[in-house]
Amino acid sequence: MMCGLEIHVQLATESKLFCSCPTNYQSAPANTNICPTCLNQPGAKPYPPNQTALDSAIKVALMLGCEISTDTVYFQRKHYDYPDLSSGYQRTSVPVGHHGELNGVRILEVHVEEDPGQYKPDLGTVDFNRSGIALIEIVTEPDMKSPEEARNFLNELIRVLNYSGSARGEGTMRADVNISIEGGKRAEVKNVNSIRGAYKVLKFELIRQKNVLRRGQTVQQETRAYLESQMITVPMRLKEDADDYRYIPDPDLPPLKFDPEHVKEIKEKMPEPAHLKTERFVEEYGILHDDAKVLTSELELADAFEEVCKKIKPEDAATWMRDELKRVLNYNKLAYSESGISTDNIIEILNLINDKKITPEAAHKLVEKMPNNSKTPTEIGKEMDVIGVADDDLIQKVVIQVIDENPEAVADYNEGKGNALNYLVGQVMRLTRGKANAKQANNMLKEQLDK
Repeated sequence: MMCGLEIHVQLATESKLFCSCPTNYQSAPANTNICPTCLNQPGAKPYPPNQTALDSAIKVALMLGCEISTDTVYFQRKHYDYPDLSSGYQRTSVPVGHHGELNGVRILEVHVEEDPGQYKPDLGTVDFNRSGIALIEIVTEPDMKSPEEARNFLNELIRVLNYSGSARGEGTMRADVNISIEGGKRAEVKNVNSIRGAYKVLKFELIRQKNVLRRGQTVQQETRAYLESQMITVPMRLKEDADDYRYIPDPDLPPLKFDPEHVKEIKEKMPEPAHLKTERFVEEYGILHDDAKVLTSELELADAFEEVCKKIKPEDAATWMRDELKRVLNYNKLAYSESGISTDNIIEILNLINDKKITPEAAHKLVEKMPNNSKTPTEIGKEMDVIGVADDDLIQKVVIQVIDENPEAVADYNEGKGNALNYLVGQVMRLTRGKANAKQANNMLKEQLDK
């Protein structure tokens, strides 16, 4: 299998690419964020390109390891006839950046273009609020050899876009998925709007094209549509070549040159890309690659980890933040930046564990109360009565009590039922309010039961 992707993502700008209309198209009534320019009415001319959009495209291209074009950059008219395109052409730039790489996949080019409107064939309506919003298009080489590789690449790309702060993210992503097998002709599946969808498209197309070849037929070069409800692709039209779009330079827009000093300034201010930060965490902090990837899933979480490492051993911070902190964030469907948990909170709870003022089991419950809580971990722990660690004598006393009060579980243990011991350990933890060390309680129970 050979797979290449053309990924379109909206850029996070307040106004459109060639006019001053707002970009909040999802919350505005249909066909209200429009003007003669973004509707391409006769006599209406585009403004010069949105500076924020161009800077954002440069930033994303740099974060993907691209070389920024030193040639003249101009916008072209890409002609095709569709109801959501009032002018009959789409303005798209020549490459802003080229020859990048991400996750082992070569980036052919990055360029800027305008979004068309939203056409609903089932209703026969078009909403032009989206028309003219700035897009970035990222075109890859056909380097992905499996649906899994494509999914991994897209997940990594979303991390880069999120780090950039310049794109609207996966919710606005639309991918054109190109796939061929055994060197045959390629099919292009248009406007796949999720990573899961791209994965399903590739799984389906892989089987479909294999079956075509198995029957002794030839795979056609064609454009196909993805029917998400049925998770299949269906033919739309024979695949266009570039000549079919009749590209011409847009005479209404001036050619551009990127000032090297301005590009350098963008590069110096942009955040370290997620994939490079992951590798640096492994090398600099000596943590596992899987831990580093989780910690760099959000820029704010990665920054918090580095701050915590100034006071806590990196391996301790990485393990706890990946397991306990992420568990609570995921359960509450919160990003770290939305959680209200500060680096001071994290350092405090890890110090409580390391100083044996609280058991890991008690910390497990305490951290669940931390999101958007104005109190410190110590204050929360005192309210929950989990501060303090039970000594050996207290644990031994509770172990004997638990054995006496649970004869059925003891009988199950004596019959070799392993879950019985886990139940008894849980009772010890309950009676000590999590102040007993679970491993120590387990050992004491076994010792007492095996007498």
